[in-house]
Amino acid sequence: MVADSNHRLYVKGKHLSYQRGKRNTNPNVSLVKIEGVEDTEAAKFYLGKRVAFVYRASKERRGSKIRVIWGKIARPHGNSGVVRARFNHNLPPKSFGASVRVMLYPSSI
Repeated sequence: MVADSNHRLYVKGKHLSYQRGKRNTNPNVSLVKIEGVEDTEAAKFYLGKRVAFVYRASKERRGSKIRVIWGKIARPHGNSGVVRARFNHNLPPKSFGASVRVMLYPSSI
């Protein structure tokens, strides 16, 4: 089967914030809203999936200015389909509201 250029192996998501209380933030855990996920049951499908924050840097490394911070979805957060994700390097605060890619692997189906 030939891969069509219209197919993605990821679902779009938004980096909302860090996990936080009233006063303290916890940058180790990022909150991600996944497109089309509106409740905890739907969010359970994405547990363990890999997340990529893709961004452009000004300096070229290994022939590319595009960089990636990888993470993994850990658990649901609340009842509205938001999930908690842990990244290898904490996401920078400038990424609040930015897009992340939620990969459809590793698959549990």
